[in-house]
Amino acid sequence: MQATKLISTLALLGVIGSAVAATEADIDRTFLPYKNGFPSFPGLTPGMTISKANVEQFKDILAVGTYKVVKEGLVELKVGASSDFNLTKAYIDATRANLNKAKLGPKNGDLEGYVSGRPFPEDPDAKDPRAGEKLAWNYKYGVNWGDNAAISPFWWKYRNMASGQVERTIKTEFHFLNIKHRVKDAPVPEVLPNPSNLYRAIYMKVDAPEDLKNTQLLIQRYEDDQKIDDAYLYLGFQRRVRRLATGQATDAFLGSDLMIEDFEGYNGRVSDMKWTYKGTRNILLPMWNHDELALSDEFKDPEGYKYVSFGGQGGCFFQGSYQLRKVHVVEATPVNPGHPISKRVFYMDSQLQNLNGAIEIYDRKGELWKVWSVGKSHADHHLAMNKGAGIGIDDAFSMIDIQSKHCTTGQFKGQVGFQKNPPSLFQVQNLRGGD
Repeated sequence: MQATKLISTLALLGVIGSAVAATEADIDRTFLPYKNGFPSFPGLTPGMTISKANVEQFKDILAVGTYKVVKEGLVELKVGASSDFNLTKAYIDATRANLNKAKLGPKNGDLEGYVSGRPFPEDPDAKDPRAGEKLAWNYKYGVNWGDNAAISPFWWKYRNMASGQVERTIKTEFHFLNIKHRVKDAPVPEVLPNPSNLYRAIYMKVDAPEDLKNTQLLIQRYEDDQKIDDAYLYLGFQRRVRRLATGQATDAFLGSDLMIEDFEGYNGRVSDMKWTYKGTRNILLPMWNHDELALSDEFKDPEGYKYVSFGGQGGCFFQGSYQLRKVHVVEATPVNPGHPISKRVFYMDSQLQNLNGAIEIYDRKGELWKVWSVGKSHADHHLAMNKGAGIGIDDAFSMIDIQSKHCTTGQFKGQVGFQKNPPSLFQVQNLRGGD
């Protein structure tokens, strides 16, 4: 009897893993969810527009925040045809080679046996109390920007949503490097030396305007999820590097509507949140082919690249199209009771398993505070260098503070590859030499 009770307790904690091992069929379902056809919904057709006038008809396939902004007449959505966003073969092969090796440890934020690929390719089980945590691990060790990538330039605009006034325009560049669990670009599987056992790093630099120029941010994330990230900020006008305190990841970043923790949809540790799986549904997400949109050339890119345009109330909404997708809904509640939000709700595309397609952020009173989304382009319809990259290219973002009627928008020139991402860029010494 005691042995049976112990096994039941361990199973609840996730120590002994899933009751049923993942199979080849699970790999098919997770990476090829539309093998037998795309989802549909009565009255929904590609090319149509969802507006305030007809939004009630489509409420069941809209994220809560998306429904709200359309219902209030702040934006209209153009519907596109659903399509496959196939991930890189190297990542799928890694998932297959390491099937069932990853196991949850006893505590939230513990993962054992992970090598590479998607840790938990099986569909989430509503009966599994740690299903949400498994999806969080799939995000952490997902493809996202791949082994290396840069967004350069990356334009941010701060806007008054009521008046449409652009209060500030900032030109930045972001760089991403997977240090461990690399699957495609040399060196595979790890960038060495790696004495601190880091998993991933993000480097950001401001190129304009003059008062912020050369501001730099470096985030180093450890393989051990229980270890707090190292984060460093270099302020050009002070000409010194300072280490960021943990709480500063939830401050407004450079006066924008984003926290550092909001980057990429969620830029924190698995262990920082309690993750709850809320079910799988068909939801409209902003996913498109970049070269098929009506694009903007406002920044006069010297290489002729055109950015996603913005419109809607205050110019706060990217003008991309929305696809009906299979989506896992995940709720994340901060472990720290002093956190400035009460929860985030993520609508995770089941194929890509990123966390930034559609997000709702609730304040400490439990009221909807921000509607946050990143639109993605298929890699084969973006820059020539991205063709065949096997990722969803982050193409534009919109962070709407619905309480203060303010927004921050972003327009990306994402470039997948190692050329702009030497490992030396992700070291503290680089910040000091950034001038």
